[in-house]
Amino acid sequence: MSIQIRKTLMQVETTLIEGGKAAATPLKLFSAIAVIKNPWAGQGFVADLKPEIHANAPILGELLTRMILDAVGSGEAVEAYGKAAVVGLDGEIEHASALIHTLRFGNHYRQAVGAKSYLAFCNTRGPGNAPIMIPLMDKNDEGRRSHYLTIQTAIPDAPAADEIVIALGASVGGRPHHRIGDRYQDLKDLGQDVANPAGV
Repeated sequence: MSIQIRKTLMQVETTLIEGGKAAATPLKLFSAIAVIKNPWAGQGFVADLKPEIHANAPILGELLTRMILDAVGSGEAVEAYGKAAVVGLDGEIEHASALIHTLRFGNHYRQAVGAKSYLAFCNTRGPGNAPIMIPLMDKNDEGRRSHYLTIQTAIPDAPAADEIVIALGASVGGRPHHRIGDRYQDLKDLGQDVANPAGV
C-alpha cells in the first residue's frame, strides 16, 4: 500500500523570556509533523512489518527532514534534534515504533544535520489531540544538558483511530538560562569514568 498522508504541520516556537528573565538569545523550537493512515490498519496482527516500513519510512524521513531544513534554513543551524510517533487507538505501539525506529527514517535527518548522537525519541498511543512529545538532545553531544528539551504539541483531529502521527523536532539554541552543568562534571565529581557517561 502506498503511503497516505492526510496532512502536514510545521510549527515554530520562540521563547523570548524564561523565568521572568529575557533570553540573551531566543530559543527556537521547530516541529515537522505528518498525519498518515496507519499502513497496518484493519489487518489484525501483522507478523512482518518490514514491507510497509521499507515503503513508508524513507518517504516520511525525507519529507519531514525537508520541512525542518526549510524552516530552520540549514542543517548546520540545527543544534538539538529528536523524533516521535503517536499511533491511534486501533493501532499498536509497535506500529508507531516501526516507522521511526529504522535507519530508513532517521538517517535522512541525521545526515542532513551532520549529527553524531542518536535521535532522542518518544512513541505513544492516543486519540485525537493526544500530546505529541518530541524529546531533543544535542546532535553531537549526548551529555550536553542545556539541550535536553521537549517539544509538546497536539493536533485536535489526529491521530484518528486508524492513523499515525509522525514528527521530527529541532532546536536552535538550548534552554535560555541553563545552569545545571553537564553529565561529564557529575561523573568527575563522583569519581567515575567520563568515557562511560551512563556511569554503569
